[in-house]
Parts: sequence; C-alpha cells; structure tokens
Amino acid sequence: MKGKVYEEVEMKHALGLPMLLLGLAMVIAGTVLFAFGIGNLRMLGVFGWLIAVIGAVGGWILPIFVFVGLKVLQPNEALVLTLFGKYVGTLKGAGFYFVNPFTSAVNPDKNDGASINLSTGKIMNNTEDGAQIRIGASKKISLKASTLSNDQQKINDQMGNPIIIGVVIIWKVVNAAKAVFDVDNYKEFLSIQCDSALRNIVRLYPYDSAKEEENEKTLRGSSQEIAENLKNEIQRKVDIAGLEIIEARITNLAYAPEIAAAMLQRQQASAIIDAKQMIVEGAVGMVEMALGKLHENDIVQLDEERKAAMVSNLLVVLCGNKDTQPIINSGTIY
Repeated sequence: MKGKVYEEVEMKHALGLPMLLLGLAMVIAGTVLFAFGIGNLRMLGVFGWLIAVIGAVGGWILPIFVFVGLKVLQPNEALVLTLFGKYVGTLKGAGFYFVNPFTSAVNPDKNDGASINLSTGKIMNNTEDGAQIRIGASKKISLKASTLSNDQQKINDQMGNPIIIGVVIIWKVVNAAKAVFDVDNYKEFLSIQCDSALRNIVRLYPYDSAKEEENEKTLRGSSQEIAENLKNEIQRKVDIAGLEIIEARITNLAYAPEIAAAMLQRQQASAIIDAKQMIVEGAVGMVEMALGKLHENDIVQLDEERKAAMVSNLLVVLCGNKDTQPIINSGTIY
C-alpha cells in the first residue's frame, strides 16, 4: 500500500469553464428563487418559505463547493491532492480544471508565500525575529528548472589541504508525489544532500598537483569530470525525493585563507624551478652549439681548460638574472 501511495497518479478532473458557468447559473437561479419565495409569502405561505430555502441552499451554498473545486494551473506547475489525508492524484498541465472540492493540495515548502510578524504587524517575505503567520502560501509545486547555490564550504581535499569551494545545481521536480510525501521538505533535503555529496567528491581529489602527471585528476584541472561525478552523486541521493539533477558546476575554488599564502609561495617556487630548468637547458644547448661552430670552422683551438672557462662564462651570461658586465682582455689568453 505504501508503494501505491507514493507513486504519482493522474488526478481525475473535469473542465473548469463549464463548471464555472454552472456555478454562476446556480447563483442566479437560487437568487431568483429566494426573491420569488420571500416576495410571495402571503400568497404561497409555507411553500414560499420552502422555495426561499431551496433558493438559498441551491444558489448560495452549493455553488461554494463548485467554486472551491476550480483550479488554475500555469505551465510547469502541479498540484498534489489528498482526500481526508489520502493521496488521490496529481494535477498537471496548464489549464482550468474542476476537481473534487473536498480534496486539498499539499506543499511541504514552508518558505512559500509572505509572512506577517505578529509583534509588529509588518508583512515580509524573509524570516525575521518574532512570531509569524504565513499568508498567501502557494500549494502549487513548480516543475520548472531551478537553481540552487549553496554557501561556500571549507573542505579538506585528498591531501588534507583546506579549500573553499562553492557549487551551483540546476534541478527540477519530476515526481511531485515523491517530493511531497517521501521527504519532509524537498528543497531543504536537496540542499543538505548537495553539501554531503560535495564533501564526498572533494575528498577524493587534490586541489592541484605539484608535479604534472598525465592521468592525475585534480579539482582545478579536471573540473568537467568532477562536475559530472558530483551530478551523479547528488542524483543518487535525491532520487527518493523525485528530483532530477540537470547540471552541477563548481563556481568557486580556492585555498583556505590560512594556507593560501604558503600555497602561493609553493606555486611561485615551482614556476621559478620550471623556468630555471628551461633556461639551463637552452643555455647548455647554446654553449654546445658555440663550441661546435668554433671547432667546425676552425676559428680557434682551445684546450680543455680554456673550453671549461668559456663554458663557465657562457653559462653565467645566459643563466644570470642580471645583465653581465664584459671585461676586455688586452693581453694574451695564455
């Protein structure tokens, strides 16, 4: 029985416009009968009172049930309806409908509508201190794609480094019955599951890699793959609530302030080492080329000691951080 309750079923309904016209006709006819009965009491006697009562009941009381059963839905909206606490169906699709007037719509979203502060009498949309009464709360469930952007979190990555990360989730309700009955509040449920899934995914990857490795995945370098894993992780957790995760994206990624300076120094040191390595490799190549050209063209004959001195001087010139000052030797090199 529990499975049947939470599976979404289509609510039986009738067209709303004919029922609206019927209700207006009942009001007009009942008013006419009431006026006729009251106006002819002397002539009709007891029958006049009977006609007036029939007119009042048929024209003023019964139409209330007709009007209560009228429902208007916009595109991508749904109504989850219960009859005396039992789920009877979901009304979907834009249109004007008539349903059982004794059914009631259910929406667990406690943040819908405006609120009134009992201490100040002020109507407000956001939660403030003081006793409040929720007014104008909509019972409709939105089926539109919505965006959830949770607060940025501090999470330890695979290496234990604290990082600040934020994500944005695009989602929608695909099963309104599950969203209403299987969880207390599907929006709060989604937010909590996003935080949990984010922690589970982030702890599997390092923020960045000190050494470039071809197959190593990092939060900074593999954002597309990590976003897909995050989406699948959240989807697995919110299936019970009848929600579909359309997309998940990392919006903010940075080291926590307490280690940001140290990590910046590490990145700078790594960049300097890489640059120095490239400079040395280039300098060695240039020295090798110079010695080869001197020997090939037979410009000058150098012994091993002079070659070592020349290599030392060239490396100083090519690898130095500052401009070198040339020294002119007016004598012999020997």
